[in-house]
Amino acid sequence: MKLTLSEPKFFRDSISIISDLVTEARFSINKQGITLVAMDPANVAMVIFKLLPSMFTEFKIEENQDIALNLNNLKQILKRVGQNELVSLEIEGGSKLKITIIGNTTRRFMLPIIALDEKEQKTPNLTFPTTVTMPVEMLSAAVEDASIVADSLLMFSDGKKFIVSAVGDLNNAEIEISGDDDNVDIVSAGAAPVKSRYSIEYLKKMIGGSRVSDKVKLQFNKDYPLKLEYVATDKVQLSFILAPRVEHD
Repeated sequence: MKLTLSEPKFFRDSISIISDLVTEARFSINKQGITLVAMDPANVAMVIFKLLPSMFTEFKIEENQDIALNLNNLKQILKRVGQNELVSLEIEGGSKLKITIIGNTTRRFMLPIIALDEKEQKTPNLTFPTTVTMPVEMLSAAVEDASIVADSLLMFSDGKKFIVSAVGDLNNAEIEISGDDDNVDIVSAGAAPVKSRYSIEYLKKMIGGSRVSDKVKLQFNKDYPLKLEYVATDKVQLSFILAPRVEHD
């Protein structure tokens, strides 16, 4: 196996974001690209990552490979990749991933392939009546505004507007995003308004996807998981699924 990335920024930034949620993960490498599906240790959030074959100037695979890596260690290596440098990935002796950074100099790093006891994760089959697509800075600002007030926020949509709100002990915040905005697209499959509550701590990590794409697609349902999706066309897909915070009377 030998894979060479001409734009390693997308791989580097994605791994940096994912490593805030998951420490160790399994990568599946095949003709469809590099894929990762993993849960965070608390089983609250799932990350789904795909790096497409079109990102590679060299894509040689003799057989499908599954390799597990420590993402913090991988992140530290990828942080050393400079602008206009190439990154090559090879498996050495079945026990190490050789990462070669090619620029004015050639630098080689060996990263151990680890044993991962965790069972293979499957992407859940979820149904969402509400989809909101918006510039990432809108969602990032709404989450940051809500974080001033509380540790969780409520998402609401009636098909015409999308509202993020948070209530604290002494104050509250509400951010309304109109579907009339040319940069915002709200699609609702049902007549009833939809609302659900989510952890701000996790959302703050997930909005890091702004480094991958300038648009985010957000899907949710009443007291149901939230899906955030960032796509750089023909390059990378980065999605998160976050469990809701269900309030009991």
